[in-house]
Amino acid sequence: MENIQKDIGSLIEQPACCSGGKKESKGKPRSTSTQIILGLLGIGVWYTVYYQLEPLSRYLTYDLIGLGKDSHLGASIQFFLYDTPKVMMLLTLVVYGVGIIRSFFTPERTRKFLAGKRESTGNVMAALLGIVTPFCSCSAVPLFLGFVTAGVPLGVTFSFLISAPMVNEIALVLLYGLLGWKVAALYLVTGLLVAIVAGWVIGRLGMERHMEDWVQELRANADVMPDENLTWSDRLKHGLDAVKDIVGKVWIYVVAGIAVGAGIHGFVPENFMASIMGKGAWWSVPAAVVVGIPMYSNAAGIVPVIHALLEKGAALGTVLAFMMSVIALSLPEMVILRKVLKPRLIGTFIGVVGCGILLVGYLFNIII
Repeated sequence: MENIQKDIGSLIEQPACCSGGKKESKGKPRSTSTQIILGLLGIGVWYTVYYQLEPLSRYLTYDLIGLGKDSHLGASIQFFLYDTPKVMMLLTLVVYGVGIIRSFFTPERTRKFLAGKRESTGNVMAALLGIVTPFCSCSAVPLFLGFVTAGVPLGVTFSFLISAPMVNEIALVLLYGLLGWKVAALYLVTGLLVAIVAGWVIGRLGMERHMEDWVQELRANADVMPDENLTWSDRLKHGLDAVKDIVGKVWIYVVAGIAVGAGIHGFVPENFMASIMGKGAWWSVPAAVVVGIPMYSNAAGIVPVIHALLEKGAALGTVLAFMMSVIALSLPEMVILRKVLKPRLIGTFIGVVGCGILLVGYLFNIII
């Protein structure tokens, strides 16, 4: 058992691929005041460049390249040249800010914060923490182990696992940049509700016995990792590391997603998507969820696609249900979670979250 605990102690440390953590620096570091001044100057440059992107994309497409303004290819190229830098700039700014915030929420501090809380309160707190806490498929097992072995209730843990990939800063900044603040706010609220309610339901079902036996044995025996004491200079560096880590990993998904969206924007006939993903097709929401589950993508890759689908007549509820199922219920994530959960609990997780996503899809289609 002692050897197993040592192995798990190394497992629950944040993986390097997801951490954007503190690295040893070379040379004399800049002072905090210097970093703040450089940051403010950078924001000014960012703001100036951001608001020149649309006229620049039109100039490059229609004047420099010489494509026709009414051509399908011209519309696709202009869409791509405008949305790619716009999304990347938004992503970089938000990831930097959230990276600083994340320096206050280490995995160990998060576990301490959630452990011992009443389940209903814990569900809300876990879902909110999911917005600013690093999470990806490769960290699913370590974070799950860290939570359950620290005494965090199972339902609270699932609220976090649902919220973290689905309602994170990448999803929100892309939705804001492409679809506006109203859609981003609606997605934030409904995504949190799905995470909170689904986690609460799973907790009420009392399915702790459906965790793998070796996980249950470790609940009271896992080692506790110390928190780091970070200065503000460390936290600013943490933000830069987060940009290098997160944006460095998702940029290819952003470009690929926008490329697909550009093709849909320029070449798919108007109202074509309304026939298969519109409000009139009652079966479109469950079909979107079923199609989305086996797929593997993240917000960076899928949001530009739903942006283009909406422009062509697809219903908002249907495409958001599709997006939620792709991000929160992806098949690769289920395969990873199988290492610590028994099939019945995984099936319950998929069923409860899937029902929540269906309700969100139909609600959006009725209201909007």
